Amino acid sequence: MARLRETYKNEIAPALMKKFNYKSVMQIPKIEKVVINVGCGDARDNAKAIDAVMEEIGMITGQKPVVTKARKSVANFKLREGMNIGVKVTLRQNRMYEFIDRLFNTALPRVRDFRGINPNSFDGRGNYALGLKEQLIFPEIDYDKVDKVRGMDVIFVTTAQTDEEARELLTLFGAPFRK
Repeated sequence: MARLRETYKNEIAPALMKKFNYKSVMQIPKIEKVVINVGCGDARDNAKAIDAVMEEIGMITGQKPVVTKARKSVANFKLREGMNIGVKVTLRQNRMYEFIDRLFNTALPRVRDFRGINPNSFDGRGNYALGLKEQLIFPEIDYDKVDKVRGMDVIFVTTAQTDEEARELLTLFGAPFRK
């Protein structure tokens, strides 16, 4: 876990400083936080679904997730304001670096027919969003105990000003972008 932080200080930051000609070390982009979000549409019918998702995300991240609630009522989805509809976790510091390391080096290579992650999923302000189709790619999840395969969104929030800076930052962290 501390390995990736040391790598950032000793290798990634100087490489970014040299490539983008920053005048100050405070201009060097860094990853601020990683947010993992899982929507659970079947939670309105099955109360235990949220508990199962919370347990799985807790095992993957090493941190207790927060239940997200519906902001508005939507009649077409049979959704009322305040109903539990998903879980999210915000990772910072050591847990964030540990998760990034496991995601890029262990989980993503386990995806079937994996050719790399989409290099166009930046938001224009230096943040990157990644969608995963199943939670089974993480080694912490036991296949036999999973009740339903669920996807998740992983958002990397960076201090980068442009998408180019953020792409370079994530590439140096080991993100396997598609060529």
